[in-house]
Amino acid sequence: MNLTPRFRPVASCTLVVVTLVAGATACGGPDGHPLSAQPYDAADEISFNTPEGGKKADPDKPLEVTVTGDDGRITDVTAVDTAGHHLAGELAADGSRWHSTVPLAAGTRYTVKVSVEDEDGAPGARTLAFETAPAKKFLKVAFGPQAGTYGVGQPITAVLSAPVKGKAARATVERSLKVRSTPSVTGSWYWVDDKTLHYRPQEYWPARATIEATSTMAGIKVTKALYGAPAKALKITTGDRIEAITDAAAHTMSVKRNGRVIKTIPVTTGRPGFDTRNGVKVVLSKEYSVRMRGETIGIAAGSSDSYDLQVYYATRVTWSGEYVHAAPWSVGSQGLANVSHGCTGMSTGEAEWFFNTVREGDIVKVVGSQGATMTPFDNGYGDWNLSWANWQKGSALQNNATPDRADTIQAARLRPEV
Repeated sequence: MNLTPRFRPVASCTLVVVTLVAGATACGGPDGHPLSAQPYDAADEISFNTPEGGKKADPDKPLEVTVTGDDGRITDVTAVDTAGHHLAGELAADGSRWHSTVPLAAGTRYTVKVSVEDEDGAPGARTLAFETAPAKKFLKVAFGPQAGTYGVGQPITAVLSAPVKGKAARATVERSLKVRSTPSVTGSWYWVDDKTLHYRPQEYWPARATIEATSTMAGIKVTKALYGAPAKALKITTGDRIEAITDAAAHTMSVKRNGRVIKTIPVTTGRPGFDTRNGVKVVLSKEYSVRMRGETIGIAAGSSDSYDLQVYYATRVTWSGEYVHAAPWSVGSQGLANVSHGCTGMSTGEAEWFFNTVREGDIVKVVGSQGATMTPFDNGYGDWNLSWANWQKGSALQNNATPDRADTIQAARLRPEV
């Protein structure tokens, strides 16, 4: 289709073009007369590669906008979907063609506004709306934990409905998963495995913070034929900063609220061969009564180490069965010696107080034990035992090496350790 009039270079002035709707020019046309501020209809001068007849566009193909004649110039293109997301693109130096540089979202509607110039610098405009075909396979994400109030050590989790392996695909997912807190903190996602991510700040969350996790992945192409699905947002809050620090060598636990020690408790921890894990753990749950048996951790029934006990005021810190709990049978050793099979034991009164003071997400840290350090992901929330530098290596958005651990998560057996 020929353009009318034919376009020729203009050197008399510079035309300021606002996207899609041009404002008044700063000077007149070649004949000295003012140019019209109202853009003319450029429908005959611009073409799109979208299907006609109401058919839906293939989201795997880029959007292209071109000038239909030998002359003419595109000055700007704006493409926005129904969620308000702008489609990134690139305009040729001569203004003859614009194309998108990121995948289209599936199952959505786009509004495209194009601005052009004629030979006299007069602005023209064209608007197009089209829909993309829906995705056939969706990637869903579920945030955790459940809405509520937690301790300052609680990580945010994201569980995907299908594995995502390539770094580019992981980066697409990660960019779509947003975590915002008030007050604001620096944080990052970590890929625990192909379907699980954890988010934590550089330091613990602030006390009395509000944390929101959202996804903008709906319709976004993640891998070939796999597109993001809408996700339910998550909102949690934190309470006071509660930290329970157990010194296994000194046989004491100091409980802090917002940095101030509020109670010191005599305790007993794991004896040699059953040493309590060092490092930071996070309260996973509180169980008023738990049956603990030696067979669950490999102790033969009838041996000198065997036990079968009903334990009260049990605060779980690992999935494998490490608790802080009442241990009335070891009161004589509490504050003096380590005699448990790995749990932190205290008197019934102290255990009840601890049980009623802490909540899920609170910090339970052990120092001075001969045991190994709590692992990051396969036995609870040991996330805080990774340095911030190594934590960032678990993000697909970081240009760093792989973290110093196997990129898998293992299922832990439930085995109370008294």
